[in-house]
Amino acid sequence: MNGRRVALITGGSRGIGAATARRLATDGFAVAINYRERDDAAAALAADIASGGGVAITVGGDVASEPDVMRMFAEVDDRLGPVTAVVNSAGISGNKSAVARFRGDVLQRLLAVNVLGTMLCCREAVRRMSIAHGGAGGAIVNVSSMASTIGGRPGASDYGASKAAVDAFTVGLAKEVADEGVRVNAIRPGMVITDMTDEQRSDPDRFAVLCATIPMNRMATAEEIADPIAWLLSDAASFITGACVDASGGGFVVGQRQKV
Repeated sequence: MNGRRVALITGGSRGIGAATARRLATDGFAVAINYRERDDAAAALAADIASGGGVAITVGGDVASEPDVMRMFAEVDDRLGPVTAVVNSAGISGNKSAVARFRGDVLQRLLAVNVLGTMLCCREAVRRMSIAHGGAGGAIVNVSSMASTIGGRPGASDYGASKAAVDAFTVGLAKEVADEGVRVNAIRPGMVITDMTDEQRSDPDRFAVLCATIPMNRMATAEEIADPIAWLLSDAASFITGACVDASGGGFVVGQRQKV
């Protein structure tokens, strides 16, 4: 397994994570698909990748749990070898709510998954990749959101804040390990067709209004986010680190104010 390119994708059983796993497997990575609850979806994805000649395993674990994160990386070490690429795609949206109705337990879970989980996974990745720790280098992509740049859409300021933390951490970590052979970047998707946006897409009128706030007047597919993630992990991006790359269809057009 020496010299093998190994990618761990958190939240890899569905959405952007699943599309990224497929893309990286096509690029020749052995992929570890992390899941928290959807073991069936993760297993089906791994089997599909294997049927196409790729190498894929599944690793369960909650990124908000430090013991789970440590066990997850150790399992990948044992089964595939040390990671050379990590995509932190696991994330949750929280509950749509005005700030006056925030609940502490919801906020804690949101920040634990989106921020703490990303930080813990980056820690374990650096411990394996950094030449200062005996590694051979590697690359990390953190999945952020355009919400970080606008404070979130109405009722999602907590989500926007969590992703702004991911952006800041990405830049800080990139500077810290830039001379240790590790590149760290973030991808900032806009609205993407995944199960996280099922509610917005269920009402055609609401969906049309939402698309009208995107300059390209449509949502992205998960594959349209996986492609730039793969590029950021590739040698073609060898001098790119500390960047937050927008994949947003042109950003966000301010429309009529919405109450939450």
